[in-house]
Formats: sequence, structure tokens, C-alpha cells
Amino acid sequence: MSKNLTMFEKIWNKHIVAEPENQPEILYIDLHLVHEVTSPQAFEGLRINNRKVRRPDLTIATVDHNITTDDTRTQIIKDEIARKQVETIRENCKSNNITLFDVWDKEQGIVHVIGPEQGYTQPGMTIVCGDSHTSTHGAFGALAFGIGTSEVEHVLATQTLRQRKPKTMKVEFTGSLSKGVTAKDMVLKLIGQIGTAGGTGYVMEYTGEAVKSLNMEGRMTICNMSIEGGARAGMIAPDQITYDWMKGRSKVPKGADWEKAIKKWDELRSDIDAVYDSYVEVDCDDLEPFVSWGTNPSQVLPVSATIPSPSDYDISIESQSCANALEYMGLKPGTKIEDINVDRVFIGSCTNARITDLRSAAAIIEGKKVNKKVRAQVMPGSTLTKIQAEKEGIDEIFRSAGFEWRESGCSMCLGMNPDIIAPGERCASTSNRNFEGRQGKGGRTHLVSPEMAAAAAIEGHFVDVRDW
Repeated sequence: MSKNLTMFEKIWNKHIVAEPENQPEILYIDLHLVHEVTSPQAFEGLRINNRKVRRPDLTIATVDHNITTDDTRTQIIKDEIARKQVETIRENCKSNNITLFDVWDKEQGIVHVIGPEQGYTQPGMTIVCGDSHTSTHGAFGALAFGIGTSEVEHVLATQTLRQRKPKTMKVEFTGSLSKGVTAKDMVLKLIGQIGTAGGTGYVMEYTGEAVKSLNMEGRMTICNMSIEGGARAGMIAPDQITYDWMKGRSKVPKGADWEKAIKKWDELRSDIDAVYDSYVEVDCDDLEPFVSWGTNPSQVLPVSATIPSPSDYDISIESQSCANALEYMGLKPGTKIEDINVDRVFIGSCTNARITDLRSAAAIIEGKKVNKKVRAQVMPGSTLTKIQAEKEGIDEIFRSAGFEWRESGCSMCLGMNPDIIAPGERCASTSNRNFEGRQGKGGRTHLVSPEMAAAAAIEGHFVDVRDW
């Protein structure tokens, strides 16, 4: 085996099926995740061409984007398109012998939550899904990325995918995090530093002491938002924290096979003298909780800062972008971040709806009450996460504080189901995207950590959780 290889290169090279001249390489895909929004046309393409799913045993599906998170989720979906998409994936999975986690299944949930939770996601795998935030699974040392609908069809039919090899970027988070500063703040800082296109054409490998200190949920948060930095995927090398989190989950190896697997996974780590195409350093020693103020994830600031002015930018396009964002968000230059009031609080999404996210938010609000002007909601990332939280009494902490405790699903992360914010409403959200209308037409989204969202729900405005 060649030396001086990055983790990405090791996994990529191992999965090459063919290298056609002057064409993208063909990669073998170990796990294909499917949801109801991006799969109907792919399955229809198979039918039209009289093809079958090549490896239904390596394909798992869930419903997550279109479903509501209230107690009507098992009833007929009112929106015609959403209803058709859910009904179609049920039919497609049944006819192709694909495992589907439906709304009434205790293992249902957001696709990027249930994969790791059940142990489908493992180091060294190639993982794809018709969803950009497939990068989440890279936290386990997997090469995971989103694909388009035509590519979904290709994987269904062949269990392979044509891909041009991306470049590699090493992102080193140096220093250590202070109390109240989270993985969400790390990745928002990174995106603010490099911009939404800074990672274009790259697979990012996250390294450094600050990354090594994170639990798996934190690592998944960072990899999840690689896409917001423009990257093809994000990856973190597996270590003992990874293995401790995975051990015992339903789909991971057991007994002697487990020990063999760990030895194999340990070899995935980038060689000491591995060469990357690019390098970025993010200092975490003085890192603060971050809040997005604009309409893309690079428009972020520390909670202690004030809203910028278009005149602060030397480049005209950046100045105009700032002006447009301020107009849409209803903000004035010079406003303190902590003076921004919120109407809604959303704790959920594939970014921040895992059990430790819920525990962290609950610790902030315990014994307190949601501000009377705020509607606050919690949507666990999966039904299993919801069950675990209820066993721990976390649901009662949220309910007692005045939060709505809901069912699992993508929910308010995107305006594709009934869980949306109204025009003009301002939401502190633990999700990953804040472009215009993301959470509902005319809605204003501020990206924050679960701790920051929880504190905003109590105070009615943003506060520095380090002083909480």
C-alpha cells in the first residue's frame, strides 16, 4: 500500500471499481440511504428501463422530510405532493424488498440520525443519499456525500457511482473550547472564515485537539455542515470515542468480528506525512458562541458582536449581499446580537437533534420558563432518540418549561411540511441553513447551538450562554 495517503484517499482507492479513460472513476457504494423526496423519479427510471435494485440489502429508507411531527403524523397527509411522495416510497420499498422505517416504526427518524444510531454507518464505508447532509456520516471516518436523483437511480441499479476525485483539505481546530462553546460554534466559525464556497471541490478532514475532544454528536454536527462551507464531504478519523459510541448498536459487528473491525478501522487514519491540497486553521481558544445574522451560513458573528453595515465591506458584491440580508432579516447595522428578539425556537434537525443535544438544551432550561412571547419546540432526530429522552425525563424538563415536545422528523428545518414559521417571524434554530424562506416563506432564521437556542427561548432574545 502506498504511503503518505490521507484517510479520504485510502477509502477512495479501496472502492474504485473501474477507471475509464477520460471519464470519472466508478466507485462501489457500501450503503445507500433513501428518503421520500429525492427517490420517486429514481425508482420510476428503474421501472421504465426494466431494471431492479441491485442490492436492496445495502439500501435503507425512511420518511422524514414531508411528515408532520404532531399527533396527526399517521393520518392522511393533506398536502397532495407530500402525500404522494410518502405513498410512493412505501410502494417502491415494498416492491423492491427495501427496509423502510415508516412513521409508526420505533426506528423511524431523520435519515442522517438513524443511520449512525442503528450502526449502519461504519468507518471506511462509502455512503450516499439524495440529500446534501449525507456528509454527517463522515464523522465516523466514512466517505459520505449527497447525490442527485439521476445518481440515486444509478446506485439503485448498479450499487456503483461515477465520481470525479475531489481534492483534500485539512481543517485543523487548534486549542480547546471554553464552557458554553460547542461543535456548532466551531463549524459556524469555520464557514464564516472560509465562506460558503471555500470548500468547493474538496473533501474536508477535520483534525486538531478541539475535534478530538468532541463526542460523536459534536463530530456529526461539524461534518453535517461541511456542505454549508461548500465541501463535497467532511470526515473525522475514527478513534476510541468512535468505537465506544458504536459498540453494541444493532448493525455493528459483534464479538471477535468487532475486534477485527477495530483493527481495520484504525488503519484508515491519514498517514503522518499525508499530503493535502489545502490547509485551514481555526483557533478555538478564544471561540465564542456564534449566531448567524444574515441569509447564508457565512454571515455569522460571535454573540458579543454587533450587526455589520454594508459600508464595512470593501468588495461591492459583499456589501450588496450584506444590504440584502439586513433588509430580509429586518436588522439594522450596529444592533447588538444580544438585543435581537426571537418569536420561535426550534431544537431539531439532522444537525442538532441527537440525545446529547437534547440533554445540553434541557440543562439550560431546567427550572425555568419559556418567554411568553416565544413559541418553543423540540423535535427529536429519531423515535429512538425520543424514547431515550423520555426514559431520562428530558421531555418533562422541556414540557415544564413550556416547550412543545414533538415527534421525530426533519420538521422546521425546511419549509416542506406543516412545521413552518410565519412570514416575518424570527427563529433561533439549531438547523443548518438560513437562506430566504428556508423555514417558511418570509421566515427569518438564526443558526445557533442547542444551548443558545434554549437560552433564547427563556429570555426572548439571544444571550451568551457562557454567562448563564
